[in-house]
Amino acid sequence: MNPLDAYRLDDRVVVLTGASSGLGVGFARALAAVGAHLVLAARRTDRLGKLAAELAGAGTRVVTHTTDVSVPEDCRAVARRAVEEFGRIDVLINNAGVGGVVPASCDTPESFSSVIDVNLSGTFWMAQACAPVMPPGSSIVNVSSVLGLVGPRFPQASYAASKAGVIGLTRDLAQEWSGRKGIRVNALCPGYFRTEMTADGADALQDLLARHSILGRFGEQRELDSALLFLASPASSYVTGTTLTVDGGFTAL
Repeated sequence: MNPLDAYRLDDRVVVLTGASSGLGVGFARALAAVGAHLVLAARRTDRLGKLAAELAGAGTRVVTHTTDVSVPEDCRAVARRAVEEFGRIDVLINNAGVGGVVPASCDTPESFSSVIDVNLSGTFWMAQACAPVMPPGSSIVNVSSVLGLVGPRFPQASYAASKAGVIGLTRDLAQEWSGRKGIRVNALCPGYFRTEMTADGADALQDLLARHSILGRFGEQRELDSALLFLASPASSYVTGTTLTVDGGFTAL
């Protein structure tokens, strides 16, 4: 087999959360480019529709579902939609996430909980909803962050806690499901990429990266897409319970 064929996802059914903006849009395009059928989930219906129309126009089979991953029933509804349309789920990409910069002494219970509910609980609810209809050989990729591995340089207690939790959750689900169900579970930890989430503080972040990372710059979407495709595809068939960091050397310094 051509080694590059291992990265193909032809006719595989991929559920992607957080698909309406940021890294999720790039992920959807990359997954479509390697042949996947897509179930796109996010809260912003209009943006999902535009992306779906773009991908369908290029030949991808795609459906959308307006979803708040912090609501378990919404997650179950996504899984049902995938089964109704495609009969199964082969890959789940837990990409939905929220964040913010708030000093820990000023954070409120409502604000802290809202981040945990989406980033950590939402990852679990989606995995729990999809796993029963994922056949052996399937893959779950949980998008965490380098801030789940190292201390943030900005006050982001809820975000850092949620992303560290995703890494712990990934290890547990891999232990529970990889051997028994044949579902691999891994975490992807991006560094800083130019998205809506980083736009407001782009100058400060660029200065931070110049001083505290080896490559000294933002990552580009294509540099993260390749890592996502590795974890999602048969190319990583012997990889489970691990964390793949794509950060330009941010966590190495």
